[in-house]
Amino acid sequence: MNEVHEGLCLMGPAMVTVFVIGAGNEPLPHEAFQLAGLVPDEVHPFMLMEQPAAIASLGLMSYDLTFRDTSLTLSTYTRETLRRLCAAGRAVAWAGFEGSFHYDHLLTEDIASSVYAYCVSGAEPVVAEDFATLRGAAWKKRIAETRAALEELLPTAERRLTPKPR
Repeated sequence: MNEVHEGLCLMGPAMVTVFVIGAGNEPLPHEAFQLAGLVPDEVHPFMLMEQPAAIASLGLMSYDLTFRDTSLTLSTYTRETLRRLCAAGRAVAWAGFEGSFHYDHLLTEDIASSVYAYCVSGAEPVVAEDFATLRGAAWKKRIAETRAALEELLPTAERRLTPKPR
């Protein structure tokens, strides 16, 4: 079991939380998450509230995917889930630890260590397996590049999702 996997199982059942922008506001059916030979015990889709207009026009969905069996290979599952979420068109998807989502900090450097996987349509998903990777400069750069891809999806007038100072 790798460090990220252990972090996902810290509070009991393993929970993979994924977000996707650009795939509309209609949740995928539970069957869409039967991937890599794994079937989540629970699938909870959420259309996030109070979406900024630029994001709402693309659609933003979050999914909590719960597994009671914590011995499963979740890095492969996460990779395939992100691939599935980005397959329908231009989208950006990522997986993050609980509490890492905030509109003002989508895929920003200050939360990069809480984002352990990402995918941009047309590219291969990337999944980190250890905390040293998540804290590294190379990972922060990759997350910044993913944010730039997200900004490219936005309507031209709203291309800059400027984080507000904390």
